[in-house]
Amino acid sequence: MELGLHIQSFTWPGGGPQIAPRLVRIAREAEAAGMSRLTVMDHVWQIAVVGPPEQEMLEPYTTLGFLAAATERVLLHTLVTGVVYREPGLLAKSVTTLDVLSGGRAGLGIGAAWNAEESAGLGLPFPPTAERFERLEETLQICLQMWGDDDAAFKGAHYDLARTLNSPQSITRPHPKIMIGGSGEKKTLRLVARYADACNILGTSEVPHKLDVLRAHCEREGRDYDTIEKTTTLAVEPDATADWFLGRLGGLRDLGFTAVYLTTRSRDPLPVLDLLAGSVIPEVAAW
Repeated sequence: MELGLHIQSFTWPGGGPQIAPRLVRIAREAEAAGMSRLTVMDHVWQIAVVGPPEQEMLEPYTTLGFLAAATERVLLHTLVTGVVYREPGLLAKSVTTLDVLSGGRAGLGIGAAWNAEESAGLGLPFPPTAERFERLEETLQICLQMWGDDDAAFKGAHYDLARTLNSPQSITRPHPKIMIGGSGEKKTLRLVARYADACNILGTSEVPHKLDVLRAHCEREGRDYDTIEKTTTLAVEPDATADWFLGRLGGLRDLGFTAVYLTTRSRDPLPVLDLLAGSVIPEVAAW
């Protein structure tokens, strides 16, 4: 099982001037602790389950580029990009740029988007659900075309690209890892089976059923179910112990997950990283 750190809060002592140095420290300590991935949200306001919208929030692709310069090994991606926040050609270019500048450590995490409030607040497009899923599928098609050998035009119901040129190409071949977030059975998991290298779903009692649905979609798509990485997130309480970690991670492993992104309910992930480095990650690595 691989572990990642999902950074969802930037509300730290010292405010804006201290965000950059603290983020560098967190990233480097996460990498030193044995984390294999670093992710950030694709939001422009803080989300309600973490804090009020007025709390500090960074634009994700600028942040990931900054993290690429501060780290050497970890995979970097969003968890996950809202498809309607960026035109797909520019999104593919952003992920490609991150991949090139990080030495092949970029991924594309993507989903259909859900936060209507922040979209309205900053004037971002937020069409109805059905259209967002249509745009998600076209975006995946465009990204894969731009990461391939075909720079021909793309004409879909929502996007019209005259030439899908992408130079330089991504270092990661055949393309950066694609993760689709969400567990909708009719649309999201079908898109995972058709296009993605990984899914990200909530680690609830519904997981066995959701994975059965994904398996059925894979059979219909002629896709090997075992080639899709199954990932989830785990919210870490401030008083978490090594035994708590190992018990929860073992339970998620038994459900079929091979990668877990840890989020901290406290704003400071550094104590969690110390605990993980000392007694959790070495044991998990031996599983």
